[in-house]
Amino acid sequence: MKRFHVFLALLVSAAALHAAPASVEGFSHVKTLGGIDEYTLDANGLSVLLMSDRTAPVVTFMVTYRVGSRNEVTGTTGATHLLEHLMFKGSPNFNDAKGNSVKQFLESIGGNYNATTWLDRTNYYSEVGSENLEGYMAIESDRMRNLWLREDDRRPEMTVVRNEFEQGENDPVQSLDKEIFAAAFQAHPYHHSTIGWRSDIERVPIEKLRAFYDTFYWPDNATVTIIGDFDPATALGLVKKYYGAYPKAPHPIPQIYTEEPEQTGPRRVMVQRAGELGVVGISYKSPAGSHPDYPALEVLGNILGSGKTSRFYRALTDKNLTTNVSADAGFYHDPSLFQIYAYLAPGATHEQVEKILGEEVARVRTEGVTDAEVATAIGKITARVAYARDGSFAIASVINEDIAAGDWTLYVTLPDAIKKVTAADVKRVAGLYLDTNKSVTGWFVPVVTPASPAK
Repeated sequence: MKRFHVFLALLVSAAALHAAPASVEGFSHVKTLGGIDEYTLDANGLSVLLMSDRTAPVVTFMVTYRVGSRNEVTGTTGATHLLEHLMFKGSPNFNDAKGNSVKQFLESIGGNYNATTWLDRTNYYSEVGSENLEGYMAIESDRMRNLWLREDDRRPEMTVVRNEFEQGENDPVQSLDKEIFAAAFQAHPYHHSTIGWRSDIERVPIEKLRAFYDTFYWPDNATVTIIGDFDPATALGLVKKYYGAYPKAPHPIPQIYTEEPEQTGPRRVMVQRAGELGVVGISYKSPAGSHPDYPALEVLGNILGSGKTSRFYRALTDKNLTTNVSADAGFYHDPSLFQIYAYLAPGATHEQVEKILGEEVARVRTEGVTDAEVATAIGKITARVAYARDGSFAIASVINEDIAAGDWTLYVTLPDAIKKVTAADVKRVAGLYLDTNKSVTGWFVPVVTPASPAK
């Protein structure tokens, strides 16, 4: 615990010692919060976040595009993820044949790099020695607008993505979660998973991927985040050098305006596949991650499903009915789901576990929670947040999700809001959102394949 308090003290000290924002021609300083400076590149609207820490010669560079599976429609589901794979196939300027592709460069210098796609965003990143920041930025910026998109690359990469899809289908929780989201969201594009539907993965034309790229991969739809050992003015100069030549998108970036109609009754789904143990999932409609009620829902989830002191542990796991139960509020750009997942222990039944989950939810709605439970939950969340921000890449990753939720300043304001949650707040949000009429209950029922007869 001593290490945790020292870490918090270092964060406070770093914020107190934060230097004045850099002044570089071509950039507008937007605001400073929590030791992070936000700038806009005036020429094209690129957002830039800088957090300098000179304690170790390492820097994380991450670019977040505000495009994810919520921007897809039938026929292009999974396009964002497949495009993420194709982003590593090179451009006329940086490619394998020249020996300077992003993979070759970063592997030659020992950089940690990857990319991820989620519902509301796609991000590309690398953690490198400070002296290699410019080299990586040159390649990363180039593929914003100069990417090769070729059918000869799409075909083999499609099989890689299809393998990922099949792995998800064989995972009990992933397959059940996909069915629950599809039942919960009938109009909103959270209906389909990030991986997409199999037929779209296999058949999407390269022209559709090109159109998707040309719609969303522009400076005014992206945020560059730089965390670690760098001089702010020098870093802004590099951003201007490598991103400043690109114009804004020629057309406004399409915005999602579809709202999910109000749900007026409980829904159920069942997945029956090969497996060993069953799962019960119950999801309730919940607000966006930027909503004022989100902090109280985060505390509620911790009280219900985090550790041996949680209510679900005492009601189920401690009685050998489950191996684990989780409860989490979805942190997304648009209203999503508060999700409960119970993993059945051998001998337990779905009916039995679902009944107890329902009873515990009803009890928290009517009776609320204690001040002691809230204090314990806030302590756990505060510690988890601190450890999740240990290092430049960890910090950039958290900011990435805040950008996706619609506001990077949640990085600073959300932990503060969680610390102010009261028992009354938790009871209110439980009563408001854990509504059976706005729920989806799902069962994963394992199907045991009969053993082959002995010969």
